[in-house]
Amino acid sequence: MSGEREPGNGGRARLWERLKAGLNRTHARLVEQLGGSLEAGEPFDEEARARLEEALLGADLGLATTELLLERLEERSARARGAAPLRDLLVEEVAALLEEIPAPPEEGPGPRVTLVVGVNGVGKTTSIAKLAARELGAGRRVLLAAGDTFRAAAIEQLALWGERLGVGVIRQAAGSDPAAVVYDAIQAARARRADHLIVDTAGRLHNKEHLMNELAKIRRVVDREAAGWACRTLLVLDATTGQNALSQAREFLRVARVDGVLLAKLDGTAKGGMVLAIGRELGLPVLYLGVGEQPEDLVDFRPRDFAAALLE
Repeated sequence: MSGEREPGNGGRARLWERLKAGLNRTHARLVEQLGGSLEAGEPFDEEARARLEEALLGADLGLATTELLLERLEERSARARGAAPLRDLLVEEVAALLEEIPAPPEEGPGPRVTLVVGVNGVGKTTSIAKLAARELGAGRRVLLAAGDTFRAAAIEQLALWGERLGVGVIRQAAGSDPAAVVYDAIQAARARRADHLIVDTAGRLHNKEHLMNELAKIRRVVDREAAGWACRTLLVLDATTGQNALSQAREFLRVARVDGVLLAKLDGTAKGGMVLAIGRELGLPVLYLGVGEQPEDLVDFRPRDFAAALLE
């Protein structure tokens, strides 16, 4: 992403350890199911293919993505003639599939707004706090907006995170117009010279028309009041729900434009392969991975790092 600071060797090592820890359950399950098939000298025969198919489906890659990956592996394995371990070929092909997913446009250096969407219970508010902590760590000025006015608990939770992080939170009473909250937040962000305004929004998928109208109204306020600012919509999904998270993503895509995904609670599941399904089946780039409970437990998604942590 444009303007992001690349961490030094120490920072990269810490991020790698967080990613490895976050994918530990998925990694352990894959290795256990595949056994020696991943090692050098082992043929990629029908038995190995069947074990790999079962393991990949169990990790929630999805049927279409699993079949495509198996086809590519068969071709690579035939060319390599057993000279390369299946593990190495698998890492390369998983990374290649992930790198084919279109990324959102790079953001410029100016102020930006992130609208965060997702159904209740996916870890949306905690993910917003992690995004804010990440931005603070990069030396940016952050402001939060409590735009999920449908639930008083959501407003209070975001306010508590703001106090914990030392970040301002623009809020109104429960039941207020979310677009009015966003309007106030943009004015405050401009006055305080904030670099990044992060907006919580409601996730009432049972009333799609209302949600669509609400998000469209918020977007009109942003386009009018923050003209020239970069704006993106980030969808938070709960990795522990597996294929249900994909269904949620499809529903959101029907009512709103989504620019990228933050996959939360990755450390609590063996279904980390759903990252590939999100990209391949929905065409959405995964931008961040939530790999723990603490504010710092958010890592940028990098295809090759992810593939290596998944299988090595």
